Amino acid sequence: MPNGNIVVTEERGTRVITLRRPGKKNAITQDMYREMSHAIDTAQNNPDIRCMIITGGSGVFTAGDDIDDFMRADTARPETLSEGAKFLYSLALNVKPIIAAVDGASIGVGTVMLFHCDYVLASNAATFSAPYIHLGLVPVGAASLLMPNTMGYQRAFAMLVMGRTFSAAEAHAAGFVNTVVSPGHTEVEARKVARDICRLPAEAVATSRKLLRAPAEELTRRIDQEGHLFGERLKSEEAVAAFNAFANRKKK
Repeated sequence: MPNGNIVVTEERGTRVITLRRPGKKNAITQDMYREMSHAIDTAQNNPDIRCMIITGGSGVFTAGDDIDDFMRADTARPETLSEGAKFLYSLALNVKPIIAAVDGASIGVGTVMLFHCDYVLASNAATFSAPYIHLGLVPVGAASLLMPNTMGYQRAFAMLVMGRTFSAAEAHAAGFVNTVVSPGHTEVEARKVARDICRLPAEAVATSRKLLRAPAEELTRRIDQEGHLFGERLKSEEAVAAFNAFANRKKK
């Protein structure tokens, strides 16, 4: 059942998926992943939905995975595909245009998901990072494929291997942010872009989008490859030490 941390609304052919967990900076739990996957999956064969928007509201996009929830889920069901992995599959297999509205910090999967989106708006207060390296981990979500293809190897290396944070201006220069707007205006501008898309011929949009994007099979194959390595890294001494350090910081 919906828990209120993901709000799904529809307006003029657009489905809006809003992360709403402000007290935790929209950190994503397994339940939230499940709800976002459902919102994306159920749009696929619905002709009334022409495009989607993913937003975190004003001031923050998402802090990425809720680490405590992530560790509980990994411990409880290590042999099954996590809800986070299912969400990444939903993005990879999606055939409808997705617009992202980023106002504030976008961390981890928050940044990775943007490379599956078709149009990204960011406020000039937005920041972007995928700091898996600091936890002794590797990229997820086909990031190791999509990021170099989008912004070049050197920028991808800086973000994924060095754990660097990009500003909105740097993200725009790197090519994964289309437009930079004032804080508090990302969702309004995203709705304008959605209206532009919804006025276009739907079948032509779908076919053109498919021609532009990497095949879904290539994306899911890379997601699986990264997921296998990610699972191995979770058991590594580096990752165990990093997660223990995180847990100790929380206790202080």
